[in-house]
Amino acid sequence: MATLLLTHEGCLEHEMGPGHPERPQRLEAVLEELESVQLPGLVHSRPARAPVEAVEANHSPEHVEFIRRASGSGRLLAATPDTAIGPSTFDAALLASGAGLAAVDAVLSGAAANAFCLHRPPGHHAERDQAMGFCFFNHVAVAARHLRARHGVERVGIVDWDVHHGNGTQNSFYEDGSVFYFSVHQQNHYPFTGHVEETGAGEGEGTTLNAPLPAGAGDRGYRRIFRERLRPALERFEPGFLLLSAGFDAHASDPLGGMLMTREGFAGLTEECVSLARDLCQGRLVSLLEGGYDLEATATSVVAHLQVLCG
Repeated sequence: MATLLLTHEGCLEHEMGPGHPERPQRLEAVLEELESVQLPGLVHSRPARAPVEAVEANHSPEHVEFIRRASGSGRLLAATPDTAIGPSTFDAALLASGAGLAAVDAVLSGAAANAFCLHRPPGHHAERDQAMGFCFFNHVAVAARHLRARHGVERVGIVDWDVHHGNGTQNSFYEDGSVFYFSVHQQNHYPFTGHVEETGAGEGEGTTLNAPLPAGAGDRGYRRIFRERLRPALERFEPGFLLLSAGFDAHASDPLGGMLMTREGFAGLTEECVSLARDLCQGRLVSLLEGGYDLEATATSVVAHLQVLCG
């Protein structure tokens, strides 16, 4: 079976103003890099917009309506100092969430072995009622809720290796024992959450695992965390599906992080995730793009990620 690449030109239309690091060129650089590489196992697909009700499974109707109205105003409006809503933001965010839905549907149906969502804006900082950190809707959380509600997957694992902690994803499932959330991220860095003592609450106690690393950690440190902490935790949890928030801003060249990851390091982390999915959940794995703001580093790292997914 093939690896599915889901992307849509509508994700290029979202703009947050001149000089903003989360810009359309992030996707364009990846697509240009893919043109120079032969990946015969990669199949391109164009997702549809997520139904609003699928997004509202994770976000309040008021939040979704706020993004829709602000986007429809025809001008750039600040949701937070670093996150602006433009005329194309609502559509792009729905397309990004739609890519996640289409990806998990394809993998569960057997139409694809695994999938990667090449979309923007990213999602893992988006809270139930708040856009922040360049994110408007939390695509990986929307996909997890879809897996639970539409497909009856009893336990979902989410792995997040973005340089920033995914506060929105953690908070979506902090008291939900059916979803396991793991994040490895730069310590004492935006959004200043994701401490080791944050392990979940109520029915979700023990299903959140944070591994903050000091600035300067590189490929070996990341891979050791995956082998020594993530694998044993997921083996205990026994997920039926694995979702990956794949940010590439831990790369040594990224302007928004202070880590020392390389494209080879991201390939290694992908190998770990493919192995976990194969061993624990019949290979069911969907990866969604989060951060990554150096164009060349992001493009080459995404291609390295896809080369492993394609086998």
